[in-house]
Amino acid sequence: MKKEIKELLNFIKAAPTPYHTVLAAAQKLQKAGFMELKLSEVWQLQKGGRYYVKAFDSTLLAFALGKEAGPLRLAAAHTDFPCFRLKPQPEITKEGYGVLNVEKYGGMMLRTWLDRPLALAGKVALRSKDPFKPEVRLVNFPRPLMTIPSLAIHMDREVNDEGKLNAQKDMLPLTTVGGEELTAEFFHEWLAAELKVDMSNILSYELSAYPCEEGTLCGLQEEFISSPRLDNLTSVLACLEGMTGLDADKLAGLRLIALFDNEEVGSQTKQGAGSAVLLQVLERIYLALGKERAEMLADIAAGFMLSVDVAHALHPNYMDKCDPSHKPVLGGGVVLKQAASQSYAGDTEAVAVVRGLCEAHKISWQHFVNRSDSRGGATLGSIASALVPLRTMDIGVPLLAMHSARETMHCADQISLMDLLKKFLR
Repeated sequence: MKKEIKELLNFIKAAPTPYHTVLAAAQKLQKAGFMELKLSEVWQLQKGGRYYVKAFDSTLLAFALGKEAGPLRLAAAHTDFPCFRLKPQPEITKEGYGVLNVEKYGGMMLRTWLDRPLALAGKVALRSKDPFKPEVRLVNFPRPLMTIPSLAIHMDREVNDEGKLNAQKDMLPLTTVGGEELTAEFFHEWLAAELKVDMSNILSYELSAYPCEEGTLCGLQEEFISSPRLDNLTSVLACLEGMTGLDADKLAGLRLIALFDNEEVGSQTKQGAGSAVLLQVLERIYLALGKERAEMLADIAAGFMLSVDVAHALHPNYMDKCDPSHKPVLGGGVVLKQAASQSYAGDTEAVAVVRGLCEAHKISWQHFVNRSDSRGGATLGSIASALVPLRTMDIGVPLLAMHSARETMHCADQISLMDLLKKFLR
């Protein structure tokens, strides 16, 4: 297995939630010599320095300062992915069965989550002496704790013809069976025991179910990757590789990566691409370097950002779902995504820049445009570039089964994406 692919699979394993994604990203940056800053503190920066800052533990921005004046280049991706999240009082008992009340996060393909062993991870807040500063623990229980069983075909003969699922009725994970001994707070009791705390000290949590099965290679030549969370940890890792691979002695200008949370639910949150966090970080960088705001605005206007997210690949069983003249395939290289609606960010010059960069460095690339009679998805690129108005291009690796519990891509495309980010940010 090539080291880039092994690193991707290891990164995905370490990142079952946005909080863990940011933790894994921070550890990688620290190893590369980046220093952590706090949003709640005043910054002291040095030219030639490398820094990163977390926003509410699920978003991370990292930047490197050149010793000389130069261009502003940014790359953005998102740390979140569709999943099931536990509700605050999740316990439901049914004839001695213990199931958990969950809600959808993001646009999920529900059926792909059936009959899989599921684990739990996230964040738990515990009571402390200061109500404004609860004790916060990042948790991961990487073992099969629950499953969402299908109804047998003998009881649902039309399942292969219809098969529609109701998220509130059909998708509640089975976690235990306890008969009359099963209490109304069986999950909170279990969680308290796992954390070794009194149940009354658990004030709140954000816990997500995720598939236990790890990513793996597949295909006759092991050319494919089958894994959870390829959307969008492929892009997160490529941004990190580009940032940590910078040559500090040769860098001129400012390089920044923004790894935002909440893209899957619209980005309009305090830590999303629709927030002020990117612009505020840029402004704080310029102020800490003794520069005027007007200089920052001028650099933004001349800057360039890559919005890095996955793209739809041509599906061999559904050829008619692809645009007739734009058919990105697995293994065909980085996808340049365009939409007249601007749901994908980009313009004529942006396409030319990225295409020229790919061709100059012999990086495979291809185009994606939606069919004219179907509505495609959107990314954070258009949202972020509306708040920080700089030329932006949406790119990513081609993917099959996007938003499934398990997605499929080609190994070569990840390497192409990493190569492009390294060339772009250098």
